[in-house]
Amino acid sequence: MTDHYSARRKIDPSRGDRLGDGTPNDNDRVEIGPTQLAFREWEAAGLTLPNLARMREDRLRRLVAALQARDYGGVLMFDPMNIRYATDTTNMQLWNAHNPFRACLVCADGHMVIWEYKNAPFLVSFNPLVKEIRSGASFFYAVSGDLGGRDADAFAGQIDEVMRAHAGANRRLAVDKIQIHGLRALERAGFDVLEGEELTERTRAIKGPDEVIAMRCAMHACQASIAEMEEFTRQNVPSGTVSEDDIWAELHKSNIRRGGEWIETRLLASGPRTNPWFQECGPRVVQPNEIVAFDTDLIGAYGICIDISRTWWVGDARPTNAMVSAMAHALDHIRDHQARLKPGVTIRELVQEGHRLEDRYWKQKYSCKMHGVGLCDEWPYVPYPDGWAKGAFDHSIEEGMVICVEALVSPEGGDFSIKIEDQVLVTATGCENLTTYPFDPRLAPA
Repeated sequence: MTDHYSARRKIDPSRGDRLGDGTPNDNDRVEIGPTQLAFREWEAAGLTLPNLARMREDRLRRLVAALQARDYGGVLMFDPMNIRYATDTTNMQLWNAHNPFRACLVCADGHMVIWEYKNAPFLVSFNPLVKEIRSGASFFYAVSGDLGGRDADAFAGQIDEVMRAHAGANRRLAVDKIQIHGLRALERAGFDVLEGEELTERTRAIKGPDEVIAMRCAMHACQASIAEMEEFTRQNVPSGTVSEDDIWAELHKSNIRRGGEWIETRLLASGPRTNPWFQECGPRVVQPNEIVAFDTDLIGAYGICIDISRTWWVGDARPTNAMVSAMAHALDHIRDHQARLKPGVTIRELVQEGHRLEDRYWKQKYSCKMHGVGLCDEWPYVPYPDGWAKGAFDHSIEEGMVICVEALVSPEGGDFSIKIEDQVLVTATGCENLTTYPFDPRLAPA
């Protein structure tokens, strides 16, 4: 007997067959997504939800337009982030990142094929934009052993079949990341293999309307998670029994509870471990009256990256004048750089101009002034002047880019660092700061 939808369990029993973002209201669905907690919080905040079908169509249109503009026959993607962008499907993302078993080919005529784990083709079937589901993209050593070349040749044969059907005589194939056996197999098959990351990064850099809406939702969920982490920190650090790992675990938990996916790094440190920056969180017990600083690097709801940083003073004593001064300097740094973001400004101008860190903070500055963000940290990249390389960044900022503006104020030889970062959307006339999480008033007095 047919199982009528109304009789099946729903994620949200108050709704019909669709959730607010257009996805099925099926408690047992394959497609991952935000949780009831996230939906409730977004509704309470008055947030609009993205139309995911429309977002997927827009992303595919952008990829096809990029292919046609470059006269490429197709783009072959192994990077899980690029596959997510093209298909909005997931399968063991982190495992896939170092064991490449998935691939996606988008042809210049819009035909899209995914190579999926052979036992799990059902993970992709919810997206009608994917026209073919195949298997056989694995030729890494752990599964192919000494026959990786053979498996890569078989895979290249499949690529050849699809390209002949949908790209005709065009043998120009962009590839983002591929293992050596695969590259050589494609070249033996007669493909002119071209740089695919340029195409995917430039395409992903401009966010469509529904991507921006999804990012607003993801930002709200991330900031709610940060608030829970801050509450835990302030309540429990005075006991003298809470480690950096304990604090960081709260962000992971809160992210997952809202339908987020993972966190890319472990960048939380306390007290003297904040200087130099980039020490990852560990078992150190955080002491009262110390700094706690972190960088979210969080892959949240809808697979959207929210990459923001904050520094807190945790304790009843007053932070040092040096800390307060460093925070003021950091705020001047990111506010000046945010104010310069607008369509048409060149990356070179952003590199060479703007607020300059004081000499005592220069040696231990962050790796860049700004960088793009979407499904993860992305292009464009804005280094400091000493990182400028002629020919590497000769591009301009465009409307629809989302940029993370960074400041690391870290005195050389000091016992603390201030790390702050906001995520902003480039608009037609300037930029909008998507980040609303407050700075610690103990360090940044009004």
